[in-house]
Amino acid sequence: MFIDDTIAAIATAPGEGGIGIIRISGSKSLSVVKEIFKSVSGKEITDYNTRTLIYGHIFDGDKKIDEVLLAFMKGPNSYTAEDVIEINCHGGFISVKKILELILSKDVRLAEEGEFTKRAFLNGRIDLSQAEAVIDVIKAKTDKAQEVAQSHLSGSLAKKIKELRFKVTEVLAHLEVSIDFAEEDVEEITYAMLEDNARLLRDEIKTLYDSAECGKVLRDGLKTVIVGKPNVGKSSLLNYILGENRAIVTEIAGTTRDVIEEFVNIKGIPLKIVDTAGIRKTEDIVEKIGVEKSKESLNSADLVIIVLDSSKELTDEDREILEQAVDKKTIVLLNKTDLPQAVSEEEISKYVDKDSIIKISALKNEGIEKVHDKIESMVFKGDIKSNSSVVVTNSRHKDALLKAYNSINDAIVGIDQRLPYDFIEVDFKNIWDYLGYINGDTVQEDLLDTIFANFCIGK
Repeated sequence: MFIDDTIAAIATAPGEGGIGIIRISGSKSLSVVKEIFKSVSGKEITDYNTRTLIYGHIFDGDKKIDEVLLAFMKGPNSYTAEDVIEINCHGGFISVKKILELILSKDVRLAEEGEFTKRAFLNGRIDLSQAEAVIDVIKAKTDKAQEVAQSHLSGSLAKKIKELRFKVTEVLAHLEVSIDFAEEDVEEITYAMLEDNARLLRDEIKTLYDSAECGKVLRDGLKTVIVGKPNVGKSSLLNYILGENRAIVTEIAGTTRDVIEEFVNIKGIPLKIVDTAGIRKTEDIVEKIGVEKSKESLNSADLVIIVLDSSKELTDEDREILEQAVDKKTIVLLNKTDLPQAVSEEEISKYVDKDSIIKISALKNEGIEKVHDKIESMVFKGDIKSNSSVVVTNSRHKDALLKAYNSINDAIVGIDQRLPYDFIEVDFKNIWDYLGYINGDTVQEDLLDTIFANFCIGK
């Protein structure tokens, strides 16, 4: 990429709409648009204050293309920190396509995926964690996910990483002084001081790393599979959660023969709910396929909701399902509480914690709030809400924090063994580098290309 060239792209989603936006960024933005835009007032674009919407028309020679509103944002006070112009035209395929083609004919090239945001990063307006937060804002599925993404975009994670790297830098400075001026009369850092600093730093990195499990759920959603034997109320539960009759409910066993997937927002947590075919032994070929899909879904689930008929004792099929979910985050719902209870909670508690067993009635819509509360507590564990602005949501960030955490553990081992400062310095330099992967200070160009390839072209 040549950072001094000018790029353009359609910034709005394809299809018919009231407005379509073409974004241009680079040193030639203003001169290019001056050739094709005429304001109704007759004034030049530069006669208006920057960020002012200017009413006019786009022309290809003498031919009027469309009626538009144009905004000019002078760099560095723009999204990319370059001169940026956004043209608001009528939505639809033809207008935006014609205007973009006209602009690209003026020595302007089509932007690559995420190139506007990449330029914002390369030009120093935002760091890499903020750039990645842009895509998180766009893809957020719940208010809570959007809130965390917005806080990252505002720089909360960037600020935290900067603070951690500053603390590492201070330790490195003391180490280098002690190494370079060992024979001089200077105050050396002691092993006790090193250990105190290292342990405090490790605790902060660990806290940030631990937030990643919750962050992954907020970003990608929690794959939640509803499993159980036929006719225990799985589809009724799904319909109640969704607030619509999405799944067919009958008294005939084996009605659901395929997996049904829907997204739902539960207390700010995006859940990908999967209703599965009832798991049982069957000779029906189609139902057999559905049962196999149910087992596959269970194995790949983040959260398993097992529905049991509380009016009947556990069967071997129930026990098999409970055993398959032993290593998963699991909630067991005892459905049909409107009938006399026959199932043994004591036996169920051999497979799951007692507080993960919840009584409900899908028929009467009772107990579902307890399920919501349980899901919320399982995701947030009560320790994320108070500091929700700094939650790691990116797997790349999580990996970098893990490497930093391992390096600081290595440093602590070296300190305890009273190794020479040179050895300990290597570990702290690694920590500094790994933290730099998050904000982009120590990232490689090929990784940048991979990151921004996940963006849409107009962003």
